[in-house]
Amino acid sequence: MEAIVVTEFGSAEQMRWKTKPDPVPGPGQVRIAVEASGIHRVDLEVRAGHRLGTFPLPDLPYVPGREVAGTVDQVGNDVDRHLLGIRVAVSLGNANGGYARFALAPDVDLHPIDPALDAGIAVAMVGTGRTALGLLANAQLSAADTVLITGAAGGLGVLFVQAAHRLGATVIAVSGGAEKTTLTTTLGADLSVDHNQPDWLEQIRRHRPTVLLDGSGGTIGAAAVHVLAPHARALFFGHPTGVSDAELAQLGIASTMALGGFTPEKNRTWAAEALAEAAAGELIPQITRFPLADAAHAHIEFDARRTLGKVVLI
Repeated sequence: MEAIVVTEFGSAEQMRWKTKPDPVPGPGQVRIAVEASGIHRVDLEVRAGHRLGTFPLPDLPYVPGREVAGTVDQVGNDVDRHLLGIRVAVSLGNANGGYARFALAPDVDLHPIDPALDAGIAVAMVGTGRTALGLLANAQLSAADTVLITGAAGGLGVLFVQAAHRLGATVIAVSGGAEKTTLTTTLGADLSVDHNQPDWLEQIRRHRPTVLLDGSGGTIGAAAVHVLAPHARALFFGHPTGVSDAELAQLGIASTMALGGFTPEKNRTWAAEALAEAAAGELIPQITRFPLADAAHAHIEFDARRTLGKVVLI
């Protein structure tokens, strides 16, 4: 099979397009003929050689990719053969292996998907969609909230905008550039703000957001906390802002919400719900697609924030 292989940790150029033996499913596994592979921020960190938490780096060489969608074409000896031919999406997690024409996955982790559901949408929702629903559950949004979303044109951000708009909250979407602000307005944002504009914070301040969903971190996330209403709720994920709990307390922000509740059981439930909402047309990811062979270029574009929504390899 053809696959992307990382032979050394480092830049995106360390990813090579190679031919490898087709994988064979073992006990409790299926093989998926991959139609789409999702790119995740974790993929870039691991490829660069950065350990995440207590998880060890994969042994070299390895095939990156934490989430795939496709069709089950082989099963292990002890696996139900009725799975053959079923379209599925699955999160591979630290096992990796998604940037390939075939990937192995435990049969217990599979999510059957609607035959008509686009594979790119499915792979976006099984991972990023699951995370979005979990974060929204933590945020406890209501129609009375004014929600400030940074990175609003990214994979998570576009889902936050849609979900908050559907709930009836006032949505302020922050992203970089006219193309991205146009997208977030189309998705339902009440105010779309370009953080490249010098007055971007002043555009937001008078609206006194009650909730911050910050996936940008850095200077953008740190600045955003200064325009929140007193006793606002702030949820940080992805990139660190460098803002301490003590600083937030001084600003009158009641709590920094921890990412609690992400148990395997809830992750599975949220993934199934995200896929169902996508199939029903209720929550639709924005997709930027690249050919699988161009994974290195996709990593570069994603890291430079020149993509919209979820980045998917096909």
